[in-house]
Amino acid sequence: MPGVPRPCVSHPDLVAFKYPLPHLALSLKRQRRTRIVAIGSSSTAGEGNIVPYPHRLELALRRDSNNYGRMIDVLNRGFGGQEAQDELSRFEPDVIGEAPALVIWQVGTNAVFHDEVYSPDAVGAAIVAGLDWLAGLAMDVVLMDLQYTTAIVKPEKIGRARDILSRIEAAAANRVNVFHRFALMECWCVQDGIPIDELIDPTDNDRLHMSEWATGCVTEALYGAIAGAPPPSV
Repeated sequence: MPGVPRPCVSHPDLVAFKYPLPHLALSLKRQRRTRIVAIGSSSTAGEGNIVPYPHRLELALRRDSNNYGRMIDVLNRGFGGQEAQDELSRFEPDVIGEAPALVIWQVGTNAVFHDEVYSPDAVGAAIVAGLDWLAGLAMDVVLMDLQYTTAIVKPEKIGRARDILSRIEAAAANRVNVFHRFALMECWCVQDGIPIDELIDPTDNDRLHMSEWATGCVTEALYGAIAGAPPPSV
Protein backbone atom coordinates (compact mmCIF):
# COMPACT_ATOMS: atom_id res chain seq x y z
CA MET A 1 0.00 0.00 0.00
CA PRO A 2 1.47 3.39 -0.97
CA GLY A 3 2.77 5.39 1.99
CA VAL A 4 2.91 2.39 4.33
CA PRO A 5 6.48 1.73 5.54
CA ARG A 6 7.95 -1.65 4.72
CA PRO A 7 7.88 -3.82 7.86
CA CYS A 8 11.16 -4.88 9.42
CA VAL A 9 12.22 -8.51 9.32
CA SER A 10 14.90 -9.05 11.95
CA HIS A 11 15.86 -12.65 11.06
CA PRO A 12 16.87 -13.60 14.61
CA ASP A 13 18.30 -16.86 13.30
CA LEU A 14 21.02 -14.82 11.56
CA VAL A 15 21.77 -12.24 14.25
CA ALA A 16 21.21 -14.07 17.55
CA PHE A 17 24.16 -13.89 19.92
CA LYS A 18 26.03 -17.05 20.91
CA TYR A 19 27.42 -15.77 24.18
CA PRO A 20 25.95 -14.09 27.26
CA LEU A 21 26.48 -10.41 28.05
CA PRO A 22 27.21 -10.81 31.78
CA HIS A 23 28.53 -7.32 32.49
CA LEU A 24 25.56 -5.68 30.80
CA ALA A 25 23.12 -7.99 32.58
CA LEU A 26 24.71 -7.26 35.96
CA SER A 27 24.69 -3.52 35.37
CA LEU A 28 21.01 -3.56 34.37
CA LYS A 29 20.21 -5.63 37.46
CA ARG A 30 22.18 -3.72 40.08
CA GLN A 31 22.75 -0.20 38.82
CA ARG A 32 20.37 2.57 37.92
CA ARG A 33 22.76 3.95 35.29
CA THR A 34 24.16 1.71 32.55
CA ARG A 35 26.59 2.92 29.92
CA ILE A 36 27.20 1.43 26.47
CA VAL A 37 29.86 2.70 24.06
CA ALA A 38 29.42 2.42 20.30
CA ILE A 39 32.74 2.92 18.49
CA GLY A 40 33.25 2.73 14.74
CA SER A 41 33.20 4.75 11.56
CA SER A 42 30.42 6.63 9.77
CA SER A 43 27.97 3.74 10.25
CA THR A 44 28.23 4.60 13.93
CA ALA A 45 28.78 8.35 13.77
CA GLY A 46 25.93 8.91 11.33
CA GLU A 47 25.87 10.36 7.84
CA GLY A 48 23.55 12.89 6.24
CA ASN A 49 20.17 13.41 7.87
CA ILE A 50 19.68 9.81 9.03
CA VAL A 51 19.74 9.26 12.78
CA PRO A 52 22.47 6.67 13.45
CA TYR A 53 21.95 3.39 15.25
CA PRO A 54 23.44 4.32 18.68
CA HIS A 55 20.73 6.90 19.38
CA ARG A 56 18.00 4.53 18.17
CA LEU A 57 19.40 1.69 20.28
CA GLU A 58 19.44 3.91 23.36
CA LEU A 59 15.75 4.73 22.89
CA ALA A 60 14.86 1.06 22.35
CA LEU A 61 16.68 -0.02 25.50
CA ARG A 62 15.10 2.76 27.54
CA ARG A 63 11.63 1.80 26.29
CA ASP A 64 12.12 -1.86 27.27
CA SER A 65 9.72 -2.56 30.14
CA ASN A 66 12.40 -4.67 31.83
CA ASN A 67 14.56 -1.55 32.08
CA TYR A 68 11.89 0.73 33.54
CA GLY A 69 13.39 3.57 35.57
CA ARG A 70 16.96 2.86 34.56
CA MET A 71 19.19 5.42 32.90
CA ILE A 72 20.74 3.73 29.85
CA ASP A 73 23.14 5.80 27.78
CA VAL A 74 24.59 4.69 24.45
CA LEU A 75 27.60 6.92 23.81
CA ASN A 76 28.32 7.51 20.14
CA ARG A 77 32.06 7.35 19.51
CA GLY A 78 31.91 6.98 15.75
CA PHE A 79 34.33 8.80 13.45
CA GLY A 80 33.73 8.75 9.70
CA GLY A 81 36.36 7.15 7.48
CA GLN A 82 38.19 5.27 10.23
CA GLU A 83 39.02 1.60 10.46
CA ALA A 84 40.02 -0.77 13.28
CA GLN A 85 43.57 0.59 13.59
CA ASP A 86 42.36 4.18 14.00
CA GLU A 87 39.64 3.16 16.42
CA LEU A 88 42.10 1.15 18.50
CA SER A 89 44.12 4.34 19.01
CA ARG A 90 41.00 5.92 20.56
CA PHE A 91 40.22 3.08 22.96
CA GLU A 92 41.79 4.71 26.03
CA PRO A 93 39.71 7.91 26.04
CA ASP A 94 36.66 6.86 24.06
CA VAL A 95 36.02 3.35 25.39
CA ILE A 96 37.99 2.41 28.49
CA GLY A 97 37.74 5.85 30.03
CA GLU A 98 33.94 5.65 29.88
CA ALA A 99 33.85 2.35 31.82
CA PRO A 100 30.91 0.91 29.84
CA ALA A 101 29.12 -2.35 30.57
CA LEU A 102 29.03 -3.07 26.82
CA VAL A 103 31.16 -2.02 23.85
CA ILE A 104 29.80 -2.30 20.31
CA TRP A 105 32.74 -2.10 17.91
CA GLN A 106 31.76 -1.61 14.27
CA VAL A 107 34.62 -2.63 11.97
CA GLY A 108 35.54 -3.64 8.45
CA THR A 109 33.64 -1.31 6.14
CA ASN A 110 36.49 1.07 5.32
CA ALA A 111 38.87 -1.84 4.80
CA VAL A 112 36.70 -2.57 1.76
CA PHE A 113 35.61 0.91 0.71
CA HIS A 114 39.11 2.43 1.11
CA ASP A 115 41.00 -0.65 0.00
CA GLU A 116 43.95 1.46 -1.12
CA VAL A 117 44.46 2.65 2.48
CA TYR A 118 43.79 -0.36 4.71
CA SER A 119 45.29 -3.81 4.33
CA PRO A 120 43.23 -6.81 5.46
CA ASP A 121 46.17 -8.15 7.48
CA ALA A 122 46.53 -4.89 9.40
CA VAL A 123 42.80 -4.64 10.01
CA GLY A 124 42.64 -8.22 11.27
CA ALA A 125 45.62 -7.68 13.56
CA ALA A 126 44.08 -4.50 15.00
CA ILE A 127 40.80 -6.29 15.77
CA VAL A 128 42.64 -9.09 17.55
CA ALA A 129 44.72 -6.58 19.53
CA GLY A 130 41.63 -4.61 20.50
CA LEU A 131 39.75 -7.69 21.65
CA ASP A 132 42.79 -8.85 23.64
CA TRP A 133 42.91 -5.46 25.36
CA LEU A 134 39.21 -5.38 26.20
CA ALA A 135 39.18 -9.02 27.35
CA GLY A 136 40.88 -8.08 30.59
CA LEU A 137 38.33 -5.41 31.48
CA ALA A 138 34.89 -5.57 33.10
CA MET A 139 32.89 -5.01 29.93
CA ASP A 140 31.18 -7.09 27.26
CA VAL A 141 32.09 -6.69 23.59
CA VAL A 142 30.10 -7.07 20.39
CA LEU A 143 31.68 -6.74 16.95
CA MET A 144 29.43 -5.34 14.23
CA ASP A 145 30.50 -6.26 10.71
CA LEU A 146 30.00 -4.58 7.31
CA GLN A 147 26.87 -3.19 5.71
CA TYR A 148 25.53 -4.80 2.54
CA THR A 149 25.36 -1.84 0.16
CA THR A 150 26.32 -1.30 -3.47
CA ALA A 151 29.70 0.24 -2.68
CA ILE A 152 30.66 -2.87 -0.68
CA VAL A 153 29.22 -5.66 -2.83
CA LYS A 154 30.04 -4.51 -6.36
CA PRO A 155 32.05 -7.12 -8.31
CA GLU A 156 35.45 -5.58 -7.72
CA LYS A 157 34.82 -5.30 -3.95
CA ILE A 158 32.84 -8.38 -2.94
CA GLY A 159 35.85 -10.71 -2.67
CA ARG A 160 37.60 -8.33 -0.31
CA ALA A 161 34.38 -7.86 1.66
CA ARG A 162 34.09 -11.59 2.27
CA ASP A 163 37.76 -11.75 3.23
CA ILE A 164 37.23 -9.03 5.86
CA LEU A 165 34.11 -10.81 7.12
CA SER A 166 36.12 -13.99 7.62
CA ARG A 167 38.80 -12.09 9.53
CA ILE A 168 36.19 -10.57 11.84
CA GLU A 169 34.78 -14.03 12.53
CA ALA A 170 38.24 -15.45 13.19
CA ALA A 171 39.13 -12.65 15.60
CA ALA A 172 35.87 -13.07 17.51
CA ALA A 173 35.87 -16.88 17.59
CA ASN A 174 35.08 -18.40 20.96
CA ARG A 175 35.18 -15.13 22.84
CA VAL A 176 32.79 -12.35 21.71
CA ASN A 177 29.53 -12.00 19.82
CA VAL A 178 29.38 -10.76 16.25
CA PHE A 179 26.35 -8.84 15.06
CA HIS A 180 26.04 -10.13 11.49
CA ARG A 181 24.83 -6.98 9.79
CA PHE A 182 26.13 -8.05 6.38
CA ALA A 183 24.32 -11.40 6.45
CA LEU A 184 21.11 -9.74 7.64
CA MET A 185 21.10 -7.15 4.87
CA GLU A 186 22.13 -9.71 2.26
CA CYS A 187 19.20 -11.86 3.36
CA TRP A 188 16.84 -8.93 2.89
CA CYS A 189 17.97 -8.67 -0.74
CA VAL A 190 18.49 -12.31 -1.69
CA GLN A 191 15.79 -14.08 0.32
CA ASP A 192 13.21 -11.37 1.00
CA GLY A 193 13.46 -9.71 -2.41
CA ILE A 194 14.03 -6.18 -1.13
CA PRO A 195 15.83 -4.08 -3.79
CA ILE A 196 19.29 -3.06 -2.65
CA ASP A 197 18.45 0.55 -3.49
CA GLU A 198 16.00 0.55 -0.57
CA LEU A 199 18.89 -0.24 1.76
CA ILE A 200 20.93 2.78 0.67
CA ASP A 201 20.60 6.44 1.60
CA PRO A 202 19.25 8.04 -1.61
CA THR A 203 21.35 11.17 -0.98
CA ASP A 204 24.62 9.20 -0.83
CA ASN A 205 26.45 9.39 -4.14
CA ASP A 206 28.95 6.78 -2.95
CA ARG A 207 26.14 4.21 -2.44
CA LEU A 208 27.79 3.25 0.86
CA HIS A 209 25.55 4.38 3.69
CA MET A 210 22.31 2.82 4.83
CA SER A 211 18.85 4.25 4.30
CA GLU A 212 16.46 5.36 7.01
CA TRP A 213 14.58 2.07 6.72
CA ALA A 214 17.72 -0.09 6.81
CA THR A 215 19.20 1.84 9.74
CA GLY A 216 16.01 1.44 11.72
CA CYS A 217 15.69 -2.25 10.97
CA VAL A 218 19.35 -3.00 11.70
CA THR A 219 18.89 -1.27 15.04
CA GLU A 220 15.77 -3.31 15.76
CA ALA A 221 17.64 -6.52 15.00
CA LEU A 222 20.60 -5.45 17.17
CA TYR A 223 18.28 -4.60 20.04
CA GLY A 224 16.67 -8.03 19.69
CA ALA A 225 20.05 -9.74 19.76
CA ILE A 226 21.07 -7.86 22.92
CA ALA A 227 17.76 -8.45 24.68
CA GLY A 228 17.77 -12.12 23.67
CA ALA A 229 21.39 -12.91 24.54
CA PRO A 230 21.86 -16.16 26.47
CA PRO A 231 21.57 -15.67 30.23
CA PRO A 232 24.84 -15.50 32.13
CA SER A 233 25.89 -18.63 33.94
CA VAL A 234 25.37 -18.48 37.69
